[in-house]
Amino acid sequence: MAQQSIHRLDTESVGKAFIRYLVPSTIGMLLMAINIVADGIMVGNRLGPVALGGVGIAAPVYTLFVAMSLWIGIGGATRFSALMGAKRTEEARVVFSHAMASIFAVTLIIGLVAFPFRTKLAYLLGANAETYPYVSDYLYLMLLFGFVFTMENALSIMVRNDGSPNLAMVSLITTSLLNIGLNYVFLFVLDFGVKGAAAATLLAAFVGMLVLCTHFFKKSNQLRFTRFKPNRKLLLLILVIGFPSFLAEVGMSVFTISHNNVFERLAGTEGVAAFAILNYVHSVMLLAFLGMGSAIQPLVSYYSGAKDQAKIKKTLQLAIGTAFVAGLLFFLFGQFFAAAIASVFGDFPEAVMNLATSGIQLFFIAYLFMGTNFVMMTYYQSTGEIRMATWITAAREIVVLLILLSILPVFFGVTGAWLAIPLSELIVLLTIVYYQMRQKKKTQFTADMTAHYK
Repeated sequence: MAQQSIHRLDTESVGKAFIRYLVPSTIGMLLMAINIVADGIMVGNRLGPVALGGVGIAAPVYTLFVAMSLWIGIGGATRFSALMGAKRTEEARVVFSHAMASIFAVTLIIGLVAFPFRTKLAYLLGANAETYPYVSDYLYLMLLFGFVFTMENALSIMVRNDGSPNLAMVSLITTSLLNIGLNYVFLFVLDFGVKGAAAATLLAAFVGMLVLCTHFFKKSNQLRFTRFKPNRKLLLLILVIGFPSFLAEVGMSVFTISHNNVFERLAGTEGVAAFAILNYVHSVMLLAFLGMGSAIQPLVSYYSGAKDQAKIKKTLQLAIGTAFVAGLLFFLFGQFFAAAIASVFGDFPEAVMNLATSGIQLFFIAYLFMGTNFVMMTYYQSTGEIRMATWITAAREIVVLLILLSILPVFFGVTGAWLAIPLSELIVLLTIVYYQMRQKKKTQFTADMTAHYK
């Protein structure tokens, strides 16, 4: 099927290829988002708002492991697809082997080194006397077994790039459904508390990885482990290509930590609980946009390796249009159903519900711009414009965000904190438009000069 898959990408229309990757990728990511929200609903309803806030505070550790898997996974997969597009199969397999071995070693070491310092880490993330026990319980298992996430997530990316987006979707569906089932058993039947929620997530990810491993038994499979010597240049290339993806996840951690601290300062535990609700909902939208990016990454990487600029342009147009429509729908959903969304997470005090409802309405403005930013970041990353891809990820949730988050609450209080991300996304989108206009002028100037001297 590898040969068949390559043949399909060489001959299949861009529209059909885009849909073929978009549908399973988006469905899989949305189901994973439902999985995350189900975690929040079960923890909130079973253990209460303080426990929910504690899990939210610990979430950046989970995000860090995902970030590592994306850094090496996306970097390796992008290079793998480009080499497949250039018909350099053996080199592509070396990239796959090198990437998977690196992910396992690095994330296992990170978890084991951080484990003895989990108490200090909990307070650094924003825990207080009320939330600390829940943060500590969640970190205990996450630090020891976080490498399960990285291996499962990276393998999913590789399988999708090897022409099996449907299997990647099935794996995500399996992981999501199993996690929801295990969460119910561990929380409501066995009363394992927050540790039960963490254990459910880890076990579900492990089973999802087993599902992905069935790809190796397909005749069409091109993902084969081969002997390789550690190659610094290759690892550096993978890290450079994947860095924007890593930074995007690190940015999510910065987003969570900075908002937790700001809301703790402005509104105490009630503010942290309200933000935790928003953060769970935000995960749904974020994963939907990530699904769109995941859909175009294998295509753009392959077309880039094949040097087919026309197909790259068409893919980008389709992705931006899809992202904008999705963002508009998300925005409208938040404006009309904010209270209903917040109430799903439990019967919280009125102060928490009011904060969460107004926060959803304000924060959802960001989705008008966020989808396009995601698509453009993936496009720049897949075509080798790493500096621009890095700027987008660094600005969205780190540089511009932190500047706005330090200024807006001073003048507008909690409202300013909710508006920091929407304004950050808008500013980044404007820089992308400016960059594209400059690139277009440069291209036109080059073409004019070439025509003149001919």
